[in-house]
Amino acid sequence: MKNFKDYLVWEKAHLLVKEVYIVTRSFPETERFNLISQLRRASTSIPTNIAEGTGKFTQKDFLKYLQQALGSTHEVEYLLLLSFELQYIGDDTYKNSNLLVNEVKAMLISLIKKIRNEIK
Repeated sequence: MKNFKDYLVWEKAHLLVKEVYIVTRSFPETERFNLISQLRRASTSIPTNIAEGTGKFTQKDFLKYLQQALGSTHEVEYLLLLSFELQYIGDDTYKNSNLLVNEVKAMLISLIKKIRNEIK
């Protein structure tokens, strides 16, 4: 297996985590244990699962972790939408963050498909 830092999708996911941390700094204090915490945990889960998966011995195991990471991208995508609709983030911030989420999602889907084809 490769080092997790060698995957471009991990780099993008890592950028997404940093973006989420920056964006959630301006959320209301009342959201500290709810939306802020959930967004940060979900976003952190993406590169964490990629990293953990690279430490496994088989492609099949790695695939499971990539699928977990993909699920977390969907969670982050929804939580950003909710944050936008609650007016915790502005239009530009939402568009930029959502673009990054969708880039990570597309990269994960592509990598998952590639590994599935290799397993067959």
